Amino acid sequence: MNGARLASLAALGSAALLAGAFLFQALGYAPCQMCIWQRYPHALAMAIGLIALAIHHKGLRLVGAAATLTTSAIGFYHAGVEQGWWQGPTTCSSTPIGDISADALLDQIMNAPLVRCDDIPWEMFGLSMAAWNGILSLALAALWLTAYRRA
Repeated sequence: MNGARLASLAALGSAALLAGAFLFQALGYAPCQMCIWQRYPHALAMAIGLIALAIHHKGLRLVGAAATLTTSAIGFYHAGVEQGWWQGPTTCSSTPIGDISADALLDQIMNAPLVRCDDIPWEMFGLSMAAWNGILSLALAALWLTAYRRA
């Protein structure tokens, strides 16, 4: 398969993952902040794919690879937060209460996000949506890089 087709396939892969995210959202799985962060690089990869169809510039394929590697890294980081391997952003993860006043505790509760980043709302074969995004986006990055090599 030539480089242009591989780049198109990689961009379509990002479109499919983004469509899947929106489908899960429509089914009632509200996204957390880190889930939203994973969507932006996919949108960028889709746009790069469209531009690459018109311009046929080899360097765009590296930018597409960088976009999918970025969402893959965010996905793997998010999966680690979900598993408790490391602490996530305090804006969307549970934090220990510690020795704080009742007013500070109430303030923390009232400002807590509706969807926490350290919860796993859905999984398949023991992997969360974030982990699947990490794996599948890594495969898309490989497609972008193969498209670059074949250009």
